[in-house]
Parts: sequence; C-alpha cells; structure tokens
Amino acid sequence: MKRILAVLGGGSFGTAIANILCHNGHQVKLWLRDQQLADHINHQHVNNRYFPDYPLHPALIATTDPVQTVADAELVFIATPSKAFRNTIHPIQQQLAGKYIVSTTKGIEADSFMLMSQILQQEIPTARVGVLSGPNLAKEIMAKGLTATVIASADNELRQLVQSVLHCDYFRVYGNDDMFGVELGGALKNIYAIVAGMAEAMGMGANTKSMLITRALAEMSRFAVNMGANPMTFIGLAGVGDLIVTCMSPLSRNFQVGMALGQGKSLEEAETALGQVAEGVNTLQLVKDKADQVGVYMPLVSGLYEVVVMKQPVEKVVRSLMLGEQKTDVDFSVTELLARQ
Repeated sequence: MKRILAVLGGGSFGTAIANILCHNGHQVKLWLRDQQLADHINHQHVNNRYFPDYPLHPALIATTDPVQTVADAELVFIATPSKAFRNTIHPIQQQLAGKYIVSTTKGIEADSFMLMSQILQQEIPTARVGVLSGPNLAKEIMAKGLTATVIASADNELRQLVQSVLHCDYFRVYGNDDMFGVELGGALKNIYAIVAGMAEAMGMGANTKSMLITRALAEMSRFAVNMGANPMTFIGLAGVGDLIVTCMSPLSRNFQVGMALGQGKSLEEAETALGQVAEGVNTLQLVKDKADQVGVYMPLVSGLYEVVVMKQPVEKVVRSLMLGEQKTDVDFSVTELLARQ
C-alpha cells in the first residue's frame, strides 16, 4: 500500500530513512533548510553534502517548505539535531496535529532535560508519538548493509505502521513499548562514544575497550532506570547494540570527536573538523548535572566532564578513574527485573 510520508531533516540519517521509504514504494518529501541542496537532490538525485557517492531514489522530493512537506503526510519522521528540534516543530504544530510522528533524534533538550518524544507530546498533544533508535550508522544504511533498528511507542498501531513502511531486505525493524528507555539509551550512548574514541586515540587495547563499553552499559542503564526506564531495554538493540556500534565505529561522529580529543585537539577544533553535530557533547553536561542532582553514580560521565569542560589532562582523569571505588559488576538481579515487569 502506497502511503504519503515525510521526513524533517536532510542530514545523514534523515536522508537514509527517506531513501528507504522511497525504495519501498511510498511518496516521500524530505525537508531541509538549504535550497541549493534541495535543488541538487531534486535534479541530480544525490545528497552531495552527506552522501556524494550514493544515488538517491529519483522519486524523492526535497523541499525547504516545512508546511508543504507535512501537509498531506500520514506519518512524519523527524531527524533534526536536538538543539533545533522544538524550533522545527513549533511553527507547524497545526499541520502535525493528529498525525503519526516518529523522532529519530538522539539527544536531550538543554533547558528542560526533556527527550524529543516529550517535546512532541508537549507541543502537539494530539500526535501519536514514537521513537526510532538503534545501531544505525547512516552511511552503512545507504550502502545497504544489513541493519536493525527499534521503533518504540505505547501505540501498537504506530509501531506496526513504521515496521511496514521501513522494513526491507537490508533494514529490519523491531518493536518495543518502552519509549522512554529506548530514547534515553540513544541519547546516553553518545557520551560513551566520545570516551571510546579517546581510548582509541591513546592506543588502549581490547581489554580497556571492553571494560569501557561494559561499564558504560552499567552506568547508562543505572541512570535510565533511576529516571523510570525498563532495565531490560538496555540489553537490546537500542541499548547495548547502539552502544557497541557507536563506541567502535570510526563512522560515529561522537567517536570521531573523542579521537580528536585523545590526540590533544581542543573540543572546538574537534567539532570544526567534524562539520556535523555530535550530540554527545551537548548531552554530557546535562547528564552530569542531572546525575549529581538525583545521586546516580556515573564515573565515566564525571571523568569525561573533567576532560571536556574542566580541561583536565586525559591521563590524570584516566588514572583517577582506575583508582576509584570498585562497586558491583551487575546492578540488577533477576528478582529485581521480574519485579519491574
């Protein structure tokens, strides 16, 4: 069944999602701010800013008019940076009312500590909201590498709709009803990807990387459960799956920032070289402040904060982390997990 769909955000992930939707036979409009880039996509069928080597489906329509983009759409995906999220949807509240809306943005709003789904529910109370998250590097999706993702929502009809429009022979979509946990996992893992990039730049071995990823998973799940998420979510694609790919792939923007920091560059130099938004930098201070406020033990977050914000030497912070308190390996017992169901 051919559907009318929209994607707000012509960056790497928004472009990749729009391309899948078109290849699956749907009518798709992609909104972006740059008229020159929109014209290039419409005439040359290539997003030359993000994917110059990958052709886009010729039926994909790019536009800079957000109202026109969503007016007739049944389902809207939003793939803008978290800093721009509210400002993107606020002017088109009326046009988005009552629609299925799925956020793919992995971040937290600075002033409110709200996730993108919470912003959607606040700005557009009649919308049917979900989030899409998982180990989804956009370049590999464009190359049709085998990929899986998670659509999370309490709305079963929304989950089924997203699964039907996105599923193809290289992109698999799993469902989850823990929208808060899936979305929080996607935001938190960006912090740890920066840590992993620093470890790579410093030549740390496999033992160290394994320790970092495993302790990151314990740390992010501890924080998320304190905030109301289901700990079981973090053993799935949107938890450990997304954490692994973001902490191991040089395609990860946050990993690249960490690499630059580990090589002695400043945060400003790292972000300038990247040329894209690395959500982990925006999320770091927000999570550090919230963890301190609610009393959640997050040594990796605190250590990265010392490096990025307080400008402490990386070696000094690593040494203090290794000399820190040795707590339990696993935070949640089977009995506790069953009690939460």
